[in-house]
Amino acid sequence: MVACSNPHEAAGTTLETKPPNTRQVALATPSGFLAFGLGSGLSPKAPGTAGTVAALVFAVPLLALPFWIGLLVVLAAFFLGLYICGETSRRLGVHDHGGIVWDEFVGMWLVLLFVPFEPLWWLAAFVLFRVFDILKPWPIRWLDRRVGGGLGIMIDDVLAAVYALAVLVVAQVWLG
Repeated sequence: MVACSNPHEAAGTTLETKPPNTRQVALATPSGFLAFGLGSGLSPKAPGTAGTVAALVFAVPLLALPFWIGLLVVLAAFFLGLYICGETSRRLGVHDHGGIVWDEFVGMWLVLLFVPFEPLWWLAAFVLFRVFDILKPWPIRWLDRRVGGGLGIMIDDVLAAVYALAVLVVAQVWLG
């Protein structure tokens, strides 16, 4: 018989809790599945970019709606994101886990509502949104570090969308 210095170990248990399995959290509940962008956030490389690409697919039917209804859908998706991203983050024990990409969906949809439904505009929207989401210019990074929960996860992508839109609107005016 081997002597154990830890009585919990001897009993076959430990006091340490294992971190939850990311895939399990992402796929076990509707909120996790949505927060992980219908699974796109499980991409092993660049999950935020993968989530943004997935958002493009769902933007097509969104943009078929009248503008104001599309805007209401994006607003509803934002408020839904406050809950699902916050809850999934809590379950993972990590604030703004890289695989939580619902915020990328909402940010990308917001940008696409305001640009022409043309490949070059969509490419520009995609690139600018990703650049601002990754670089997080002021006050995006400041808010990202100070606001917790679902709002903290969602707000940086909404602001990245606003920055991207500012550049795109100037481009639209300049190009006529």
